[in-house]
Amino acid sequence: MAPEQPDLLAVAVRIAEMAGPAEQVEAYVARGTSTSVKAYGGEVESLTQAASAGVGVRVIVDHREGFAYAGTLDESAVLEALTEARDNAQFGEPDEFNALAEPDGTAAANLDLWPAGLEHVPTADKVAMALELERAATSRDERVRSVRVAMFADARGEGAVATSTGIRAWGRAGNCHLAVQALAVRNGETQIAAGLSVGREVGDLSVDEAADDAILRATRLLGATKPATQRITLVLEPRMTATILGLVGGMLNGGAVLKGRSPFAGRVGELIASPLLTFVDDPTDPRSLGAEIHDGEGLACRRNELVVKGVLQGFLQNSYTGRRSGTASTGSAQRGISSTPGVGAGALAVAPGVGTHDEVLGAIEHGLFVTSMAGLHSGVNPVSGDFSVGVEGLMVKGGELAEPIREATIASTLQRLLLDISAVGADLEWLPDGSGGVTLVVPDVALSGT
Repeated sequence: MAPEQPDLLAVAVRIAEMAGPAEQVEAYVARGTSTSVKAYGGEVESLTQAASAGVGVRVIVDHREGFAYAGTLDESAVLEALTEARDNAQFGEPDEFNALAEPDGTAAANLDLWPAGLEHVPTADKVAMALELERAATSRDERVRSVRVAMFADARGEGAVATSTGIRAWGRAGNCHLAVQALAVRNGETQIAAGLSVGREVGDLSVDEAADDAILRATRLLGATKPATQRITLVLEPRMTATILGLVGGMLNGGAVLKGRSPFAGRVGELIASPLLTFVDDPTDPRSLGAEIHDGEGLACRRNELVVKGVLQGFLQNSYTGRRSGTASTGSAQRGISSTPGVGAGALAVAPGVGTHDEVLGAIEHGLFVTSMAGLHSGVNPVSGDFSVGVEGLMVKGGELAEPIREATIASTLQRLLLDISAVGADLEWLPDGSGGVTLVVPDVALSGT
């Protein structure tokens, strides 16, 4: 439950209430703590504990925006940030769409995202988990000689937004995770792969899950060879699906659309993907580690259906992009104390389809099970949707995983990939960044090898 008097909100309200005549004032106040422990060679390689707090202030006068921030909640610094924001507004370019968000009547979800037990976990216990993770990853398979990194990490934060337009919002969230990169060696060949375990409380984490995940991923790629060039059915594991659709989510960003950087601009209501695909951004889903109660402008987060049965429903918006697009905010403003609100997804996920991972895989006679991609960000054109990326994985023969492959490239367009999806699994997996993926099948993709 939320505290009776969240002091960050009191700070934000005090700033917002200093707005003068014909002036809009917004205060975004945040603070947080984090821990990162890295183990290597049976010792602690690094231990970092950090705390931060600050405020970002926006002032809008005559459609001119000014912004300033302070990396402290000291009273004098807070007041100085307000003064600087007012001064900066005088030099801002007038934009008829510049205005603060206003209450839109959407009720905030009743979510408890705070890991109450996390702050009581001794640092020594966090160190012990990182050390145990390294031991587990290197002691269960003789092919795994060492790890590149074994780590425990956590983060907790709270934020408040208040505006002279009537917004009052406060929320807090936290999470933790274990991650390890295992190095498997055989006959002079080395393969590296990562394993994960994620949750809100330390009790949600499993050293065994993270270690076994990394060991399996690293060892099964030993002996990988370059495949023949061919047309092939791709089977994307949940992590790869989440990565690919994260790129698509960036193209369904109202800011990208306004800048002419989305191949989906002007296509609302059209079929842009297989009817099997439903793709949502739902920060109100507590299963996602990206869940939030309100966005960076203080509006309630909400479920945004981006693609339903293949049909594009709309784009993610903050108040500025929504206003300029002739629509409205979707509660998708994202920011830190040092920036003005942008637009972004909080919890992108594919709606589960039909079948377990094994059932989906078992229906593939000849394909490639993709476990990693290289060059995604540099190899994808966000305007045209064209992509060409390196892949590693295992061949699929008769519904079973077969020999590993590497040094291969797949090429297509994101638009074509979405339309060609032929199966969507029910095996939803949540990742540390808050996204969720399932197993996807895409037939007839160009694979370049030998």
